[in-house]
Amino acid sequence: MGSRLLRQVHVDCMGCHVHGPTLPDPRQACLDILERLGLADLQPMVVAQHLHGSHEKFLSLKLHPDQVQQWAPGLDTLGLAATLQIDTVGSRQDLAREIVVAMLMGPVAFEFPSVDELVSAVHIRINIVQAARKTMLAFHTMQAERPQDCWQYDEDRGFVLRPEASLTTALIKATQPEVSGELYSFSCYRASEYLILLGIAQELERCNPALYAQLQSMWTTNPIKSGLFHDVFLHEQGSMDAPLPPHYFVPGDRTWFRNPDEASADASGFEGSWVMYLGGGLFNNFWQRDKPYTMVAKYLEIYHWRNAVYRDDTGEERIDEDRVARLVQETLKDPAEMVRIVAVMGRYREPRGVYTDAGGCIDTTREFARWVRPGTTDLVLPLP
Repeated sequence: MGSRLLRQVHVDCMGCHVHGPTLPDPRQACLDILERLGLADLQPMVVAQHLHGSHEKFLSLKLHPDQVQQWAPGLDTLGLAATLQIDTVGSRQDLAREIVVAMLMGPVAFEFPSVDELVSAVHIRINIVQAARKTMLAFHTMQAERPQDCWQYDEDRGFVLRPEASLTTALIKATQPEVSGELYSFSCYRASEYLILLGIAQELERCNPALYAQLQSMWTTNPIKSGLFHDVFLHEQGSMDAPLPPHYFVPGDRTWFRNPDEASADASGFEGSWVMYLGGGLFNNFWQRDKPYTMVAKYLEIYHWRNAVYRDDTGEERIDEDRVARLVQETLKDPAEMVRIVAVMGRYREPRGVYTDAGGCIDTTREFARWVRPGTTDLVLPLP
């Protein structure tokens, strides 16, 4: 798959680490957690033990190595739902199962300061996936719109929540046409922020109303976006030096597929593609929600951006998406060419600003929500 893929050197499971008070018996603690999630039948497959950290003991939960090898060899979780024979679209409980199983084989430990935070993390991921499946936008690189009954535009702050509007309702109406009756234009990056914010806000309404009220108030004055959004709301695992396994995803992850072609990456909106992992080997499609992407489909689409560049009447570089769609269909009929393109694109990406023949489009990191529970949340809103 290319030289950058050979940088993957570590696929051992670390699973989940739960800090704070734990039950004396790790097996009982494991069972109690799984029962809260409706997944008690997984207990025999989980290695549960107390380990000593630098300052304290903590509960370690990870999938047994034999089970990992059976369900997701090489920590490739894209086929996990099919292997488990579960319906993550029709069943919220099955979606929770895929999330928990994938987390229990995490190559970097998912750290939680309490059992409650672990449970909330699963709830947030479920919220994000279910919202992402319903989300569809109008693609436009130069325009942005929101439902006017919930949002107002400010030149300095962007779209601000109207004081009388509910944050969760406003986010749903902006992203889900079955609720609003309309498609609104904004970038995939901003859309991914809305999905993450919605997933967090829905859980805060349930478990931390005081923080939800602060979040609601902030969006009526100074909404957070871009780099600050990442810093405030997200944990990130992996790095360029220590990349996550290329096919390891947990439903509810945000990831970036980078366009490794420098020329077409200059077209506004085509530097890459931000998506949410839905589970079942699928990534959401912000523009056609009923046609989520497989990883191969994403590879082919981004690859063919380079073959569909043109300049509009103003001289700006654009991508002819109809041509991209035709080229993808042609490639699907040419197995040898498809294998070639997958080999090119299925490498780890290069750093931002760097373009070489060795780079593909796979990101080295995954992003997911911070802790949200009263007393343990690390989601700290900046002062106005």
